[in-house]
Amino acid sequence: MLHPLDPVMRKSVRVPLIVASLVFGLAVHAAEPPRLAVVITIDQFRGDYLARFGPYFGEDGFKRLLAGGTHFSNCHYRHGVMLTAPGHASILSGVFAHEHGVTGNDWLNRTTWEMVNSVEDTASPLVGIAPGELGPVAAAAPAKPGRSPANFKAETVGDQLKHRFGAGTKVFAASNKDRSAILLGGQKADAAYWDENGRIVTSRHYRAALPAWVEAFNAERQVHGAFGRTWERVLAPEVYEKVQGPDDVPGEGEAYGYGRRFPHAVDGGKPALSPAFFSAFDVSPFSAEFLGEFVQRAIREEKLGRNTGTDLLCVSFSQVDALGHVFGPDSQEMMDAVVRLDRVLAALLACIDREVGGDRCLFVLTADHGVSPLPERVAQTHPGTPAGRVKVADVDTAAKQALDAKYGALAAKEVWFTRDGAGAHLRPAALESKGVKAEEAAKVVQQAWAALPFVAAAYTREELSSAPGAGNDVGSMMRRSYRLDGDRDVVFVVKPYYILKSGAGSSHGAPYDYDQHVILLWHGVGVPRGERTERVAVEDIAPTLAALLGVPAPPGAQGRRLF
Repeated sequence: MLHPLDPVMRKSVRVPLIVASLVFGLAVHAAEPPRLAVVITIDQFRGDYLARFGPYFGEDGFKRLLAGGTHFSNCHYRHGVMLTAPGHASILSGVFAHEHGVTGNDWLNRTTWEMVNSVEDTASPLVGIAPGELGPVAAAAPAKPGRSPANFKAETVGDQLKHRFGAGTKVFAASNKDRSAILLGGQKADAAYWDENGRIVTSRHYRAALPAWVEAFNAERQVHGAFGRTWERVLAPEVYEKVQGPDDVPGEGEAYGYGRRFPHAVDGGKPALSPAFFSAFDVSPFSAEFLGEFVQRAIREEKLGRNTGTDLLCVSFSQVDALGHVFGPDSQEMMDAVVRLDRVLAALLACIDREVGGDRCLFVLTADHGVSPLPERVAQTHPGTPAGRVKVADVDTAAKQALDAKYGALAAKEVWFTRDGAGAHLRPAALESKGVKAEEAAKVVQQAWAALPFVAAAYTREELSSAPGAGNDVGSMMRRSYRLDGDRDVVFVVKPYYILKSGAGSSHGAPYDYDQHVILLWHGVGVPRGERTERVAVEDIAPTLAALLGVPAPPGAQGRRLF
């Protein structure tokens, strides 16, 4: 019988072939702090991927970091809503979501009753892109509202560096996603860049115009030039079959013109450039290569590692996440993406060797969350284990029917609530029309949701507003993911191996091991060598990194120093 907090295909996360010769405790004591700290986040990189795919890595990427540093093979998150924005906000702040305020990728604004992005800021419009620059896709992909860390109520290690060294240090962040770059960079980053429809952009929170070198990079139109490329496996097909199983399995998606089998044409399923192409590109490994090339260019052009104080480079690769949502963690596509990412990482490390000197740097490699196995995979490999896909319409219907039964149906144009992810905001007008208090209606919805066969637990605002304490039970983890100001009236948690995604593909967001167990590698100046298996937490990264860089831990950081 599977433990509900263990992944279905759980494998040992030790990497004996890579680190067998290492003994923890052989610390590297540097005479001076590192010139450059590099924090690399891989979106949706589960903690078991190193062991699963490690034999197929080259010597200069993941293996290099493992062989010369410390691998914490038992690292977990301790908040409950496992999404990109909350994860990235916690990595370098050491603060839980209920305090830093970034509890989701987006959320409902209870004043306007509209959804807002976690890094949305209309006062900081985008820089580097305009609708007219996108040609045939302009009408379908207008420029987004502004972006900044305004919604992020915490400081990061980068902010601490800026407090101490001011202009003597550079804090630079880059990602395929806006929220990933912005939240890693923190409040005082010198720059945060991300990809919008094939262009690297930023916002006026950071600068009024793109630097000339970024404009030149965009002028190369590398993404646009990838239209129609073929994505094929870089290793022999039988290798993928041995590790991951068949190429075409039930539950895999067919989005953005992709079929379920290799090879894949990266064209969005259209004969010309379209919004679907840019989504298809995000899924392909060419997306990680594109970001890796941009970061190498940034190291050279920004002269990172050559300032008075330690510089901080934050990089977040988003491609594994985009792919995982379509094909799942046990797909051949996932294995190929990780093997290719190992090569991107090797190229980045080689660039740092040339420009800064790897022995003068400190590296941290982690992830923002994991991902659930496809429910169809669970059914196939572990018959009898409950698993499935949840239709959000069923969740909404259960709540509406319970409220109607208790208080009577609403008028035709009224609604009881607006759902926001795995929760709901009760509408004040509806409550007022029935003379019902929000607390009472919330309990009705809670009971209705708790009775659903795929729901593990449901919580009201009153229950989630209490202090989370130090426990690792589901209730405590969900409290760490609850924003006291303006969050949902009722929240539910699905049972293990159920996902809020109908149709095909996978997802994440639940407080279970397959979502919470992530990679954590340290390498470089001040880092001992070896593998450590005790359970550690992602919030331990910020205070540990701050100590190695000689600055105070960010205010409110919850973690401990790992060494």
